[in-house]
Amino acid sequence: MTWIDYWDGAPTIYVNARHKRVHYDAIADGLVARLDGAKNVLDYGCGEALVSERVAAACERLYLYDAAASVQAGLQQRFAGNAAITVLSDVDLAQLESGSIDLVIANSVIQYLDRAVLLSAIETWKRIVRPDGRILIADVIPPSVGPLVDAMALLRLAGRNGFFLAAMAGLVRTYFSDYKKIREQLGLTRFEEPEFVAFMRENGLEARRVRPNVGHNQARMAFIVRR
Repeated sequence: MTWIDYWDGAPTIYVNARHKRVHYDAIADGLVARLDGAKNVLDYGCGEALVSERVAAACERLYLYDAAASVQAGLQQRFAGNAAITVLSDVDLAQLESGSIDLVIANSVIQYLDRAVLLSAIETWKRIVRPDGRILIADVIPPSVGPLVDAMALLRLAGRNGFFLAAMAGLVRTYFSDYKKIREQLGLTRFEEPEFVAFMRENGLEARRVRPNVGHNQARMAFIVRR
């Protein structure tokens, strides 16, 4: 079992439909705010991409890529008639023209990549991003941020948006869920801020932390990374 296998199995990580909608609306707000005029954008590890129409409306071309085969298939079907959104297969990603992307987005992605896969992803991002382009790496988890901190962030979000009781029940379900077991088994890739900056520098990139983080959990970090 890998994290890709887990996400390929269509797991349920939201306490209810309200949670899912609020979560993705917050992501859309964060991503659109970070476009800064980018025309060609790649959302790497996009998942269900429920806010992609909003992101696509704020740029010229949005590319979506996810490594889970079932997610790719669902995206292909869902966006087949959308001229502003292109869903990439693994082959398409490998063949994407070098220097063709203004902004690569990797939101809530790198925690699920082991170091070898992360290094491979970084090489892909470096190849496809324009010399003056940017990589937004968001939702980076510091080692000090554990499940309790995440739970408190969820409860604050739920309290503001009317699903507090559902969130409480969802946290109980999560404690006994496959996600908890997989997280304990596979772990998450974590970085402190200085460690992340140094790691990027070792791989030919300059990273600068930016605030706020994309999404609701401000205990996690976002970085703008450049070649």
